[in-house]
Amino acid sequence: MPKTRRKKQSRKPIPLWGWGIIAIVFIAMAGFVILKEEGNFASSGYPKEISVSQAAEKRDQGAYILDVRQPEEWIQFHIPDATLIPLGDLPSRLNEVPKDREVVVVCRTGHRSQQGRDILLNAGFTNVTSMAGGVTEWQSKGLPIATGQ
Repeated sequence: MPKTRRKKQSRKPIPLWGWGIIAIVFIAMAGFVILKEEGNFASSGYPKEISVSQAAEKRDQGAYILDVRQPEEWIQFHIPDATLIPLGDLPSRLNEVPKDREVVVVCRTGHRSQQGRDILLNAGFTNVTSMAGGVTEWQSKGLPIATGQ
């Protein structure tokens, strides 16, 4: 069979309304990126995560410091006046965490504290944040620590 040649079609220019749709899609995507960045705030307006120095300031102002590490980690060193509730126990011990105070969740490096924060947020707590860097960074900044029980 002989080859048939397709007639090359020239592209039509995008109509003005087409550019409008492209602009709307672009603006929507940019808005999504901005909202995702602003997603560092819980629905209550509290930041999902704060620095060690911010956590120290909140502690000095009376925030409840919740340590979600294991007891053997706690004994090595912990933030004075913090309360230990291991992450695995937190869902069954929510009644021990005050709802009328700001809560700063801490752990060794900051990963488990995010999980603890999310457990509290999902349980209806609103004044909750986690501390980035954990008690390891707290100690490295020369902030006060306690050892033992």
